[in-house]
Amino acid sequence: MTARIPTVYQAFGMRLQSEIPLPELPVTAPLNGYEHPDVVIEAAEPGELWGELELGGTNFAYKGGRFLFLIPETAVYCIEDGRRITVAPLAGADPEKVRVYLLGTCMGALLMLRHVLPLHGSAVVIGGKAYAFLGDSGAGKSTLAAAFVSRGHQLVSDDVIAVTYAADGGGPVVMPSYPQQKLWQESMDQLGLTSGQYRTVYRETTKYAVPVTSAFCGEPVPLAGVFELVKSESGAAAVARLPNLDRLRIMLLHTYRHMLVARLGLERWHFTVSASMANQVDIYRLSRPTEGFTANRLTDAVIRTIIEGSFNQ
Repeated sequence: MTARIPTVYQAFGMRLQSEIPLPELPVTAPLNGYEHPDVVIEAAEPGELWGELELGGTNFAYKGGRFLFLIPETAVYCIEDGRRITVAPLAGADPEKVRVYLLGTCMGALLMLRHVLPLHGSAVVIGGKAYAFLGDSGAGKSTLAAAFVSRGHQLVSDDVIAVTYAADGGGPVVMPSYPQQKLWQESMDQLGLTSGQYRTVYRETTKYAVPVTSAFCGEPVPLAGVFELVKSESGAAAVARLPNLDRLRIMLLHTYRHMLVARLGLERWHFTVSASMANQVDIYRLSRPTEGFTANRLTDAVIRTIIEGSFNQ
């Protein structure tokens, strides 16, 4: 990974000026002499950053507004004051894997430090509003979102969902990430996508990067609902609206890389913003049968739930 003249990208509601190529992200207009990027991304040699981590005796360190972490055999990352990211790839690291963690774990921590709630899941636009699908790894979040895209809905975000409050004082909104989904080989097969025309996310995985440029929503969208996707032994897709305590639990549990909250000293902020958002959006549990391809049935169940909810308002 070599440095070059910085390019300005748009993602997660921020302008990112990066000397590291980020082909996944939409390029935006260069900054004029009076503008400043929201975040600057730079490349560096790992030596100095590695030394800071070794002094702390851990792969994670947060001190004086600097958050450093190591991904073994990949890179050392440093976030400063929520405005600057330094990436130091290790010898022999796969550049695509370095970017995966830059746009994943690193971006999740950056959003937290900027007081934007990152949720772990996928979000799509249905009827002009955003609906988020959250769940554990392997729950089928991206597959369900891809099924919605195949039906003509737009993708807002995949993997990291950036949720903040509208500038006009309104409710929570989802900031668009970038026009790409990550899908496992099994999901590709079930959705009728030919994996040969897509690249893997990085060389050690069978997860594929699937562009969705024509079906991407590049504008902030009000967050109207959240569906927690869970596996069920039942043969039917089922939706249940959740009470207040469960709604808060889901927001806390499915925060992206939630184990970083305590490391960053953000427990109070995290609880407060999660509770506030849990009180302002509808939250459901969406049970997914473990047998067979269920994305189409789940899509139908979600649409029915949204329609019924609009009639009951």
